[in-house]
Amino acid sequence: MKDLTTIGIDIAKNYIQIHGVNRHGKCLIKKRIARERFLMFMANLPTCLVGMESCGGANYWATKLLELGFTVKLMSPRKVKKFVDNNKNDAKDAEACAEAVTRANMRFVPIKTKAQMDIQATHRIRSFYLKQRTALMNMIRGLLLEQGMAIPKGQAALVRKLRELLTPESIHMNDVNKATFQRLYEDLKALDEQIQQYTSALITLSEQDEHCKQIKTLPGVGPITATAIVAKIGNGSEFRKGRELPPYLGMVPRQHSSGDKHVLLGISKHGDRYIRQLLIHGGRSCLRAAMRKSKLTGEFLKQDKHSQWMRQLAERVGMNKASVAVASKNARMIIALLKNQSTFEVSLTH
Repeated sequence: MKDLTTIGIDIAKNYIQIHGVNRHGKCLIKKRIARERFLMFMANLPTCLVGMESCGGANYWATKLLELGFTVKLMSPRKVKKFVDNNKNDAKDAEACAEAVTRANMRFVPIKTKAQMDIQATHRIRSFYLKQRTALMNMIRGLLLEQGMAIPKGQAALVRKLRELLTPESIHMNDVNKATFQRLYEDLKALDEQIQQYTSALITLSEQDEHCKQIKTLPGVGPITATAIVAKIGNGSEFRKGRELPPYLGMVPRQHSSGDKHVLLGISKHGDRYIRQLLIHGGRSCLRAAMRKSKLTGEFLKQDKHSQWMRQLAERVGMNKASVAVASKNARMIIALLKNQSTFEVSLTH
């Protein structure tokens, strides 16, 4: 085992597959181990490079292996998939991890700290309640539409209509229906309270974290987006430059080019959909603010070149494409702010 240089690990719920090789690629270990015996087995091996897919539980095991002295690298499953030979099984997945982790051009996923995982958990719970609220509102709209009542878009319009229908003076519903919709209205209010609770927790976390404070100075990046990004990439040390983050989040065009023919398609939508959504919504709010500023005159407008650039971009390509472009630029600037430990200044953007 002294010649062991690289270990590939495939994580499962109850069993973990290990594939260890030497510097010539010769297999030295090929073993399936129960979860509770995994760390004991690894502690008896010489410390070396360990490659794993970034999946459920990967951050936990990576942290434990780091404590044992191993060099641990996490990789995207879709990056590892190309190294799987023919049919897929745990042994071949572990072998593919051992092969992929040694590639010089492999893109690695940052290992999350305990604080990052706590923030990520808060985001996921809040996102779950948001989906629950949207589903409940859609169900209420459908039930009311069956009774001939169409509700305008937006939560405010729905709540206003429900309050009107649930008054004792309302004759649009019988007592049975009023009792049913009263319970649905109470459920909707309970979901609102849960969402507000987790939103407040994220705002508090953003005020305590130094990286979040730096990111929040960017236009279009608030406490929710800032905490989500810090939970995903930490201090941004895995990225050499800002241009590497937009492709990581799926905010660059796909290509189908050959020879001298260059074809750019829609955005790739790889990576984290949740963060991409937050950044694009933030970019859209920036554009709307820039459009409002375009009505102003005077020295202030001349100095705000960032707003001028966004307005000209929106006029040239439209609001939707411009929103993605602003989000992509914000992602590049996020890495610059984290690496330089600075805050956003309009004068330095153009």
